Amino acid sequence: MTNPDEVAAGRPVLLRGGTVLTMDDAHTVLTDADVLVTGDKIAAVGPHLEAPAGALVIDASGGIVMPGMIDTHRHMWQTAMRAYGADWTLTQYFVWNYLEHGRKFRPEDIAAGNLASAWESLEAGVTTTVDWSHNLHTPDHAEAALDALRSVPGRFVLAYGNIQAGPWEWTADPAVRSFFGRHAAGDLLWYQLAFDVTGDPSFPEKPAFEVARELGLPVTTHAGVWGATNDDGIRLMHENGFMHPETVYVHAATLSTDSYQRIAATGGTISVSTESEQSAGQGYPPTWQVRQHDIPVALSMDTSVWWSGDLFSAMRTTLGADRAREHLEAHMKGETVTHHKLRAEHVVDWATRGGARALGRDDLGSLAPGQKADVVLIKNDASPVSFPLVNPYGHVAFQAQRGDVHTVLVNGRVVKHENRLVGADLAAARRAVEGTVAHLRSELGEEAWAAGMNPDLPSTEVLDNPYQYTEYKSESTHGARGSLFGEE
Repeated sequence: MTNPDEVAAGRPVLLRGGTVLTMDDAHTVLTDADVLVTGDKIAAVGPHLEAPAGALVIDASGGIVMPGMIDTHRHMWQTAMRAYGADWTLTQYFVWNYLEHGRKFRPEDIAAGNLASAWESLEAGVTTTVDWSHNLHTPDHAEAALDALRSVPGRFVLAYGNIQAGPWEWTADPAVRSFFGRHAAGDLLWYQLAFDVTGDPSFPEKPAFEVARELGLPVTTHAGVWGATNDDGIRLMHENGFMHPETVYVHAATLSTDSYQRIAATGGTISVSTESEQSAGQGYPPTWQVRQHDIPVALSMDTSVWWSGDLFSAMRTTLGADRAREHLEAHMKGETVTHHKLRAEHVVDWATRGGARALGRDDLGSLAPGQKADVVLIKNDASPVSFPLVNPYGHVAFQAQRGDVHTVLVNGRVVKHENRLVGADLAAARRAVEGTVAHLRSELGEEAWAAGMNPDLPSTEVLDNPYQYTEYKSESTHGARGSLFGEE
């Protein structure tokens, strides 16, 4: 059992004798090296460092020390329904959350999901998580989401959104502006605006982008999602000057070369949720074509209502999907892939530095003196899978799991040690989640609750437009692709 007093905040921490993935520009790997943390920063990286007086010295031998991972797109509020939608398609997800039951979530239900998800992130070595919180349909919901994030010692981004109203409506609400006026951004918690662009030629989302510009907030948007968003939305954003380096495009799986070129030219990042894209149907995971345009990539896991809540799964599924397409493209030409273009070290970069770049935090995502002390030690002496450690990038991407995360530091604070969370009241989190499940079962009724795991389609049309706050519809979001993968 981890003793919270033994790992109290404020003590220097020395991780001794590990294999260190610095994630610098050269992807330098140091063996039998140390990482020293003092205060909220990394003080030194190298062999045989001296431990300051009173330091907590952690034996990292046989383990991997790496930067904290960064998830750039997670619907944390849905975590209270973990695995409920395991068999959903994207259309069924839209039906359940957008059309039928999203409004049934109370503020305390948003908080319950966020609380469980925040601890879930830290337990898996994800030190920064973007809370893509698109069910904040009252100010009380937003306050509850924020309170839950602040109660957990991680680093979070609240991406404020509301699927129950048009972006041009909820961003104009004085209560939303008041929320940001009351809650200033800080080092451990800051903000984005989260909304989608339908492609409506009248561009009704324009006022929302103007609010984001006025408030100085980046925009994160689901782009290139089969049945929802398309190239028209990207074109409208570009033509109106709303594509920037800090813009994050989630999925981007059904876009054309024109859209990828616009993203590349304006410096944005694509957040790839491979487990989601290959299971729900947003489109084939896009890294194969994204790499052709040299667009920055970050990773995300999307939602625990379907999938795993860690980036180990994101890394291995991304490698699998990209390589599967690489092989298939070659086989269709009668050729053979002899060397993979996407390597394990690349997805580890995307899980760390890629997320830091997407969020504009160059002080995160790498291990070097002066960087913020978000550090992860992967080590599990009780597991036969922990040895031999001959390819550390391959080990992280294909072998490691959340249970192998030995120690996690966020901003210099130890939040997991000896494979256990520090100071987490999981009993309280469980009670909150159980309260949400009980509430939803009561609201829906047992028959509808059970049926919701494989919901039928309603009589209303959802394939042309799942966003019920607008009448605009376009078949272009699910038009024929013309080839197996569409335009390269």
